Amino acid sequence: MNVSSTHSQKVDAIVLNVRENRRIRQMSMMVAVGVNDQGFREILGLRVGDKESYANWHDFFGWLKQRQLRGVDLIVSDSHAGLVQAVQTQFIGCTWQHCQTPFTRNILDQAPKTLMSEIQQQVRAIRTAPDEETARTLLNRVLEEYGEKAPKAVKVLEEGFEDATAVLALPEPLRRKLRTTNSVERLDEEIRRRERVIRIFPNRESVLRSLGALRMEIDEGWSSHRKYLDMDGYASWCKEQQEKWRQKVEAAYHEASTLHLGWPELGEKRSVPCRMRYTG
Repeated sequence: MNVSSTHSQKVDAIVLNVRENRRIRQMSMMVAVGVNDQGFREILGLRVGDKESYANWHDFFGWLKQRQLRGVDLIVSDSHAGLVQAVQTQFIGCTWQHCQTPFTRNILDQAPKTLMSEIQQQVRAIRTAPDEETARTLLNRVLEEYGEKAPKAVKVLEEGFEDATAVLALPEPLRRKLRTTNSVERLDEEIRRRERVIRIFPNRESVLRSLGALRMEIDEGWSSHRKYLDMDGYASWCKEQQEKWRQKVEAAYHEASTLHLGWPELGEKRSVPCRMRYTG
């Protein structure tokens, strides 16, 4: 099955026991779930790798692109270094959103027990801020208030802030469902349920056969339920963003012209950076 235009993608990996060469080995099942043009979720692909590494994630994403995956604007995942690097090389220009659940957990792991509840509330306020400016204001307050009392937790928060709040650039109605990989983790739970029955897969092919059937079952359920996201609203928002970029470029051009900086004519084709891209 070819995958079509998918604007957001959630990816994760789950470890399974597979028999290979007369040995039981732990292998990684890489999973990608996307939201298509119509706003429905679909499982984009499942693939077995020796481990969760840059090479395997890079190959997995390349395989999805060979199957005509296009139009990816946002990818949500944990912060596994190999995964993030593969996203950056295979989906140039795509926004990466660090799943806020492990991000929050990483912060609390570094917080003193006496301050965990307070810091958790502060992080939740940042995660649910109405816009990027408000989120940064709240961040600065946390840095000031807890910088000396919980320096390790504050360091994790500050270093991961940009990636964990990338979703704030999107329209508010889309954020709640795109700030975590919860929908993929629920799929992982179903995979785990089936694994408990099988316990050890006899080979790699059996993993794909068993879980491929699960994929068809889940895809059918998702396509028959209500839409996961309102993509019409997203398309309108993207057009507004493109128009804003056009106006900024024109303003910069005219300013450069008055300063005699030698910019090219507006009629010439130039690439315009845009954080979010829409492919209709």
